[in-house]
Amino acid sequence: MTESNQPTIERRAGRVLLVDRAGRALLLHGGDPARPGTRWWFTPGGGLEPGESTVQAAARELFEETGLRVDAADLGEPILHELTEFSFNGRDYAQTQDFFLFRVTDWQVDTAGMDEEEQLTIIEHRWWSASELEGTDELIYPVGLAGLLRSQVDGASPAAGTPASLAAGSQASSAAGAPAAAPTQVEASSLPGAADRVREKGL
Repeated sequence: MTESNQPTIERRAGRVLLVDRAGRALLLHGGDPARPGTRWWFTPGGGLEPGESTVQAAARELFEETGLRVDAADLGEPILHELTEFSFNGRDYAQTQDFFLFRVTDWQVDTAGMDEEEQLTIIEHRWWSASELEGTDELIYPVGLAGLLRSQVDGASPAAGTPASLAAGSQASSAAGAPAAAPTQVEASSLPGAADRVREKGL
């Protein structure tokens, strides 16, 4: 956290664990303008805009950061609820965030929807397997993502007759979309039964 005399900003956020047919999660790589050279990997997502729910924010941020447009209803219920504290661009945040699962067969990330600050702070993206997450020395958020990914990949299967998720298609910012900058995890709880609530979107 910073030594700023400014009050901590409390906010809520929605994030998406986007998983492809190989069981890999899409992560963004970015950093903090106030701490050049410090970077980490994180899931798409960000803070709520006025009047939004966490699932609506998650859907909006997913489109802005990856080009993938989904209905908020297709994200289902949260698979993880977390309280985290972090600093970004000289301000301290206490953020309560919900993570939602969405599956795709494949997706070519389109960053055209990122705003100017996101384009400056988010430098790349990558699909990560649980094994790669477990074996890397890089900073990955949320903490314990490898285990969360395994629980969804190993335990989730589409309902019979459900079409494949989106086929291959044509991923921080202001306080509303800043990446979870080197957070200190305060509380995290996996929500039971999430694997049974996976939503798949057909073409």
